[in-house]
Amino acid sequence: MERIASPTLRRRALLAWIGAALALPRGAFAQAALPPPLLARDAPPDLDPAGWLVSEKFDGVRALWDGTRLRFRSGREVAAPRSFLARLPREPLDGELWLGRGRFEALAGLVRRNEPDEAAWRELRYLVFELPGASGDFATRAARCATLVAQVGWAQLAAVEHERLADRASLRRRLASVVAAGGEGLMLHRADAPVLSGRSDALLKLKPLQDADAVVVDHVPGRGRHAGRLGALRVRRDDGLVFDLGTGFSDAERIAPPPTGSTVTYTYRGQTAAGVPRFASFLRVRPDA
Repeated sequence: MERIASPTLRRRALLAWIGAALALPRGAFAQAALPPPLLARDAPPDLDPAGWLVSEKFDGVRALWDGTRLRFRSGREVAAPRSFLARLPREPLDGELWLGRGRFEALAGLVRRNEPDEAAWRELRYLVFELPGASGDFATRAARCATLVAQVGWAQLAAVEHERLADRASLRRRLASVVAAGGEGLMLHRADAPVLSGRSDALLKLKPLQDADAVVVDHVPGRGRHAGRLGALRVRRDDGLVFDLGTGFSDAERIAPPPTGSTVTYTYRGQTAAGVPRFASFLRVRPDA
């Protein structure tokens, strides 16, 4: 049986479910005495890494520990096992709950339960990259974070490893290495940055943009502002996987879309555990296919 999925919608649905189900009223962070977390912007492709600390971008769920309670980015409390929380230090932490590369969907299913599965939580790790209550620049805080985690001495609590890279070529090689191993990409944090909140240029994410070809098998009608024209191309890869391409089209292409049977090139950023390309977007029709 053919698998039909929209990778972008699938990912967004999971995140939306978590965000909606775990949302707190406005001002929740103030009530919880937690600062809003720092959020990343996209890194320019030609970024010089001088002055940045570079780490792997983990495909996890953001979690903030205030010394007593573990909360999602929304401010809603995580239903974590008491045994897990008891091992965390009393110092505030910011990091990612993580099951491993390519296991975001399993992680989302685990952390959204109202009653924690203690056995399943033993596979999960809390990867810490920030100490929200500490002073000094980020390089100083990252070093202190590594020391704190080492003192705890618990395998499920880990400090994210950061490195300085000499030049753009080194950054490209590091990105290629992480992606080849199944990772999402890289995070770059200004080494001299203080503790910050909200979206900032002090934190950047760098992810690869891959491309591949597929054959158009159907046109999915549009809705809303796309009513009466193309909503998405349904395409089939060489391995038989069928999925929808719903972004990347101009108005003219939505009015006169590539015909069925034509081969198109799409861009994407990695794949799900099921092999579905993530954030797939139409790029062009292959004129030679």
